[in-house]
Amino acid sequence: MANLTTSGFVLMGFSANHELQILYTSLFIVLYLLALTGNILIITTTSMDKSLNSPMYFFLKHLSFLDLCYISVTVPRSIYNSFMQSGNISLGECIVQCFAFIRCGTVEVAMLTLMSYDRYVAICLPLHYDIIMDVRTCLQGVVSVWVSGAISGVMHIAATFSIHFCGPRIIHQFFCDIPQILKLSCSNDYPAEVGVSVFLSLLAFLCFIFVGFSYVHIFSSVLRMPSAEGRAKAFSTCLPHLAVVILFISTFAFAFFKPHSYSPTAFDIFLTMMYTVVPPTFNPMIYSLRNKAIKSASRKFFKEEMKHLFLFAIRR
Repeated sequence: MANLTTSGFVLMGFSANHELQILYTSLFIVLYLLALTGNILIITTTSMDKSLNSPMYFFLKHLSFLDLCYISVTVPRSIYNSFMQSGNISLGECIVQCFAFIRCGTVEVAMLTLMSYDRYVAICLPLHYDIIMDVRTCLQGVVSVWVSGAISGVMHIAATFSIHFCGPRIIHQFFCDIPQILKLSCSNDYPAEVGVSVFLSLLAFLCFIFVGFSYVHIFSSVLRMPSAEGRAKAFSTCLPHLAVVILFISTFAFAFFKPHSYSPTAFDIFLTMMYTVVPPTFNPMIYSLRNKAIKSASRKFFKEEMKHLFLFAIRR
């Protein structure tokens, strides 16, 4: 890493065309504001409404916090670079960004898996739900997924930045993307990073298999429910989570398995946006639109806030 301590990297961003760069930056600002608003609303609602104190909403609150972290790793820096018309990023900033991005991505997979287990226990083992998903189990689950994310981040950083880099240190992305960084190596001397990627990809695949099996059992149990109201309630709590899982898996898998080129096109960057920006932005919308409890609690929260503002205005 000695040959990078003073130079760092250059992020190429979206386009060399100034008008297109402004357009992409404006889109990023809108999506980022939507992500901030939606996720903060869910965090606030699930924290303040006492009726939303079940493990499902406890995990949803942490997922929203995670989505805030996930999108904040890449988007604000890209917006800043566009306004400053400079893509320079130091080695230290690049390492921190890579670590935070890998950690958030790993925690996202683990959190979605944990949430699918919670739905499995709630639907398939309802009589044992309070015993299995107690406060201690929920806390241990959340701590475990954050620790696993930190470990995977350290593994990736140690493997990626132990290689030697040659030539122009230009990254054809809007953030420090590890596959793009590896293309700057002097030779194919990154077997450690490949090994780490394969190992973590296998773990992610096992998580998705677990989620799939969980939902097979969940839908099997739901369809056997005699009450139409019970089936509707079960679907209203399960379908938003399943939609979020499908959104994350499909966007990430599509970008991961597409052919990688040494000169990425605008379409390549668009695919990267699909798994870095889209899930954190639309996850709150999916949960808000499909979950009646969230919609009811949000309306109640807004009414209370408007009431407080009205009373405050009168007193002034």
